[in-house]
Amino acid sequence: MKKFTFILLAILIYNLGFSQESSFKSGEWFKFKMSYSGFLKAGNATLSVKEKTLDGKPVYHVVGKGWTTGAIKWFFKVEDQYESYFDKSTILPYKFIRKIDEGGHTKDIEIKFNQEEKKAFIHNKKYNTKKTIETKTNVQDMVSTFYYLRDNIDVSALKIGDEVSLDMFFDEESYGFKLKYLGEETIKMNNGNKVESLIFRPYVMAGRVFKEEESLTLWVTKDKNKLPLRIKADLAVGSLRADLVAWKGLKHPFKIIVEN
Repeated sequence: MKKFTFILLAILIYNLGFSQESSFKSGEWFKFKMSYSGFLKAGNATLSVKEKTLDGKPVYHVVGKGWTTGAIKWFFKVEDQYESYFDKSTILPYKFIRKIDEGGHTKDIEIKFNQEEKKAFIHNKKYNTKKTIETKTNVQDMVSTFYYLRDNIDVSALKIGDEVSLDMFFDEESYGFKLKYLGEETIKMNNGNKVESLIFRPYVMAGRVFKEEESLTLWVTKDKNKLPLRIKADLAVGSLRADLVAWKGLKHPFKIIVEN
């Protein structure tokens, strides 16, 4: 069920908001509901933030989870969990965990980063193998990317068509991450509230899953939280959509449009 996996990755990576002021805090949590081709329930995903200490360093510990529901669960069960431990000041990752079960296909990988030496120490717990790989300078993991961009890029400086890029490490190699800014739009959420949003288009690899390189579209709140509101993916067969349905512990007020 790689379609489900990719939309979860999109939530974890591409739900990008940008602000000069910190956009999140410990205790932040939100939940998405996913649907296939607009009507079939596909699953849920959550993302949460807590403060912890890792090897004597103050860090944020983020946990992302995704799982299938409804009819899809009966013929293809998915239970994914992603974790990142990143520095509270620099938002550079120290540790990343990927533990997934997708229809019986499983992975259990732990990556520790040495940012100074530009190395990633990979422990594949499923096969009990270890290796060390060179990384890019200030490399991000799949989860920390979201929080790094929220706090380090000012959206007010972006113009329609501008692109943002950085280096991200996933599994055993670095990837060039890039997305395009498309502008603004007021959208209606599932609860009926209207919210001002910013629109982005992350670049993906066209082929068996996505129709083309620009198959993903992302909406985030136009406020200081920069929460992901909606993600749409045009797939090789059908489409997948994720909608924000619940949240708590936000650092800033969630702004909705009140109509008289």
